Amino acid sequence: MHDAHCHLDLYSDPYQVASATENANITTIAVTNLPSAYLAAKPHMRRFRSLKLAVGLHPLLAHEHSSQQKQLFQDSIRETRFVGEVGLDFSKQGIETKDKQLESFRFILRLLQNTRRFVTLHSRRAESSVFELLNEYQVGPVVFHWYSGSLKTLERIAEAGHYFSINTSMIKSKNGQQIIKCIPKDQILTETDGPFIKIDNRSVVPADVQHIQDYLSDLWGCNLTTVQIQLENNFVQCLKLAT
Repeated sequence: MHDAHCHLDLYSDPYQVASATENANITTIAVTNLPSAYLAAKPHMRRFRSLKLAVGLHPLLAHEHSSQQKQLFQDSIRETRFVGEVGLDFSKQGIETKDKQLESFRFILRLLQNTRRFVTLHSRRAESSVFELLNEYQVGPVVFHWYSGSLKTLERIAEAGHYFSINTSMIKSKNGQQIIKCIPKDQILTETDGPFIKIDNRSVVPADVQHIQDYLSDLWGCNLTTVQIQLENNFVQCLKLAT
């Protein structure tokens, strides 16, 4: 199993979740929201072989994207092959910082040009803008985390070779289910976005990607082993982006 997008540092007990994930051998991309958070987590992550720490500049924290944070991001990206969470958010929650987000995202994309990185990004209400900027800077393939945009834009993104990571919230909503149906099988990954999603009044953990595998087994009309092999192949291809 794999979790392509999880905020391990934001659980109430990150060490417990990290240890359980390591013991279950679930390869997990541990995203961060700021470079300072990446640096704070780094000393604690060295012992976990299945966890990959990513450096991020979350769009909803654009007001904290200071010159110092950007310098930390630039320094950190030299030492890690994993980037996230980055992107744009033009929803009601993020629209006031649109210009600052665009400035930061362009800064990130300039750093990613002509490099090999595993990139997991945020694109809520900004899917077309994110896609156009990826094209402008010729960055990718990347992973669109929790995609919620139009199916037309999804088709364009998929045709360009990008990936999509889906979670337990998506498999429970009609819109999410429709989106999942339209993602090519070889471009789909599993994620939790923990601890922000709940199952049975608890925060999801990486092991909960099993629920997504079960859903895909029903959707694709195949056994669980076939699903697991497909998802493993997809994730391996994505990891090659970071080597």
